[in-house]
Amino acid sequence: MTENVFHNLNRLIQLPHPFYFQVRDIYIGGLKPLTSKRVHITDTTFRDAHQSLMATRMSTESMLKIAEKIDQVGFFSLEAWGGATFDVAIRFLAEDPWERIRQLKKRVKRTPLQMLLRGQNIVGYRNYPDDVLIKFVERAADNGIDIFRVFDAVNDIRNMEVAIKTVKKCGKHAQGTICYTISPVHTVQHFVEFAKQLAERDCDSICIKDMAGMLAPEPAYELVSALKREVGLPVHLHSHSTSGMVMMTYYRACEAGVDILDTAFSPLAWGTSQPPVESVVAALKGTPYDTGLDLELLSDIARYFRELREKYYDPLRLIDPKSERVDASIIVHQIPGGMFSNLLEQLREQKAENRLQEVLEEVPKVRKELGYPPLVTPTSQLVGIQAVLNVISGKRYSIVPKEIKDYVKGLYGKPPGPIDPKTRKKIIGDEQPISVRPADLLEPGLNKIPEDVKPYIKTEEDKLTYVLFPQAAVEFFKKRKAKREDLKSGIEPERVAELEQVAVVSVAVAAYLASLNGAKALTLSRAKTGASNWVLAGRQSLVECGV
Repeated sequence: MTENVFHNLNRLIQLPHPFYFQVRDIYIGGLKPLTSKRVHITDTTFRDAHQSLMATRMSTESMLKIAEKIDQVGFFSLEAWGGATFDVAIRFLAEDPWERIRQLKKRVKRTPLQMLLRGQNIVGYRNYPDDVLIKFVERAADNGIDIFRVFDAVNDIRNMEVAIKTVKKCGKHAQGTICYTISPVHTVQHFVEFAKQLAERDCDSICIKDMAGMLAPEPAYELVSALKREVGLPVHLHSHSTSGMVMMTYYRACEAGVDILDTAFSPLAWGTSQPPVESVVAALKGTPYDTGLDLELLSDIARYFRELREKYYDPLRLIDPKSERVDASIIVHQIPGGMFSNLLEQLREQKAENRLQEVLEEVPKVRKELGYPPLVTPTSQLVGIQAVLNVISGKRYSIVPKEIKDYVKGLYGKPPGPIDPKTRKKIIGDEQPISVRPADLLEPGLNKIPEDVKPYIKTEEDKLTYVLFPQAAVEFFKKRKAKREDLKSGIEPERVAELEQVAVVSVAVAAYLASLNGAKALTLSRAKTGASNWVLAGRQSLVECGV
């Protein structure tokens, strides 16, 4: 164990700027930390905060206006990309996600930009071939991403290896991620062993991704302590405020030696988002874990986001009040906020909202039978939709979506625990699950661009955008082409930008007014939307089976 820890500490002091300089006051010359136990802070406002509270609808323009001031704070990193931001940018905001990081990088010069990479899923909802993943990481690194937080929904290291290897090849910071969950399978030692596998693959740090806010203070202390003791890499804790425990959990993690905490600016904090940076910084001030960040500067930046909310987000009701509440019931049912919203949406579609309690009781049964997958994208949607189908149909597993069959076949990776044999029989019959890495079964995907799409492809980034989200990408390319033609017609760029802002607000207002008459959510291309891919899949299964 000691040899492993020393090896990892030696790698830390060889990290290039800015990473070495940000961890050097945590480790230097051996196992003993410096007298200062300064805790570092990552800001999630540009990514997970608005993804959690307002369906990822913050525009690039809103970010750019405050980016330089945020860069002055001294954050460990600024999470600004990945997760759902890519999909939503092209589908709903008519923005190029690649341009977002390029523009941010021009303004954020001191603080590393960070993204959330879903392993072999990249920023989508299924596994992609290696050639697509490798090219994506390479282009993301070239465009401005410095830290890649790599995770896999079932903690299958095979689904993370190519991503991590490519990040390291690009000379960037690879943050290996543990998806935290609670089950008989997921013990502290289970997580530690997984972290050791990440360290063996040269990850620069370990993230505990508590996507549902279920990590309680004492388990946090035990897990962080074990990781520090047995792995020896910096530990980064990501959590949500959903259960109400997060501030106590963060402090207990500090006592265990956590190195970095995720927070968001207060106007976009709490609820299903992260805890507020101002509160965390104030709470740690004067303690051994003092962040050293300037509260006045933080408050000044928070004022910008508060005005943004008051001027745009709140009048349009982009933030559901329910998402800002503490929901302590998650401690019992373990269902993350996003998954809970999907369950409600699926039940509304079937006019069966009164059966929510039955579904909540069904979820843990399905999860157990499927081998206790962590409830994170995409497995949370898989478990949720199967629970709804089991309740609505009246006969468990009589309706099984293709995604569930693929999961049981092993196409999403190896489940954390064994799948119930009777359940497997119901879902795939006598077919045997695969034993190879899922991506090994996929053919290269980069060169499969249809002839009618090729005229829209101008860059390597465009090609990736299409491969990841074909339908949404084509619609986005058409809008981009129309915009460029407007520019050629002589309209001033400033006027185009003004019209774009008006259009975004107009679409949001129209969608809200439509919602009063039964529409479900914002959309640019469909009359009725808001439903996730998993909701749509479930709806199709119900139709096919006559339910």
